[in-house]
Amino acid sequence: MRALSKENILGLIAVGLFCVMAIIAPGFLSMGNLNNMMFQLPEFGLISLAMMIVIITGGIDLSITYTAALSGVAIAIMQSHGYSMMAAILVGIFVGLICGFVNGFVVSKIGVSPILVTLGTMVLFEGVILSITKGNSISGFSEAYELIGNGYYLGLVPLSMIIFVFFAIFTAILLGKTNWGRCVYMIGSNPVATLFSGVNNSRILLKVYLYASFLATVAGIIMTSRYNMAKVDLGSSYLLQSVAAAVLGGTEIQGGMGK
Repeated sequence: MRALSKENILGLIAVGLFCVMAIIAPGFLSMGNLNNMMFQLPEFGLISLAMMIVIITGGIDLSITYTAALSGVAIAIMQSHGYSMMAAILVGIFVGLICGFVNGFVVSKIGVSPILVTLGTMVLFEGVILSITKGNSISGFSEAYELIGNGYYLGLVPLSMIIFVFFAIFTAILLGKTNWGRCVYMIGSNPVATLFSGVNNSRILLKVYLYASFLATVAGIIMTSRYNMAKVDLGSSYLLQSVAAAVLGGTEIQGGMGK
């Protein structure tokens, strides 16, 4: 009999916990509770995916939730000043990619430890948001934008859940079927051997932080749309939870393994 993988064992534990909660918690399987979980999962799932990719390389991104918040603030400012939804989203993505580029450049080109870099940029991004918002929240989104986080597809499945599933599949393909994905695992396993095998480690790492920030930006779009506001601590509770989710999902905290 073939032994179960760690991911399969963790999956069975998750199913078991779900069944236990369904038995002991009244209303756990109610449509209202399941609907709430389907709306809360996508934003948390996207941030966890972003954290997972960084952890696979042996790093960590402590600024990821503030990247989401900063991009959300940028979108809120654009829409509150009358710009179209698409223009605001593009600006938000651009801001998120700048955050990822700063992290990736310092980590990959200068060689500073990821935990030090992202701890510093976490404080930096938080300070930028506070200087813009003065600690207040920004609202004024269009009705079309609010549908991203609150709307349904065919009246059944939340649109945000479809977005999360798409990026989960896309990320799985990137990691498992592309040369870049293989290099990500190689760097996490042995960066020195990877470098001597002809891989441009700095370029791969830069793309990792850019993609992680992009996923965080998508999570920021969903959160600001769902809450109809942007503020400094938007999604901050997901930081340590995303690390836990990645590790409990089978990602080695030392890097080199995870899917």
